[in-house]
Amino acid sequence: MTAAPPTSVELAQRAAAGADAKGAEDVVILDVSEILGICDLFVIASARNVRQVAAVTEEIEERLWLGHDVKPASVEGLDGRRWVLVDYGDVVVHVFLDEERAYYRLERLYGDAPRIDWAADDNGPRSAPRSDTA
Repeated sequence: MTAAPPTSVELAQRAAAGADAKGAEDVVILDVSEILGICDLFVIASARNVRQVAAVTEEIEERLWLGHDVKPASVEGLDGRRWVLVDYGDVVVHVFLDEERAYYRLERLYGDAPRIDWAADDNGPRSAPRSDTA
């Protein structure tokens, strides 16, 4: 008997935990399903430098592949590693360099979107605090 495919929320939570495991900061999941017609969830994470942006992105891809046999439809921004977008269809992951996240402020743009809790690998459920500067 095969396992049921993961839900969008499960994929987003696994991506968030992967980002956290590589030291990403201010990891949030936003439910944008009522705001956007192209996806249901955004996972947003910050990294301190371009190497960390790459490491966070790789960890997310590996966890979703090994954990759920899911590969992204596309990955954009790996060349510059300032804002990497990983498209899983209903889930879109944004890994930002700190300065880029502060500039684009997706949380403020989608400020009405509900946040989804997620659990780090070694902690209980969590949700990043709201930040007007991000």
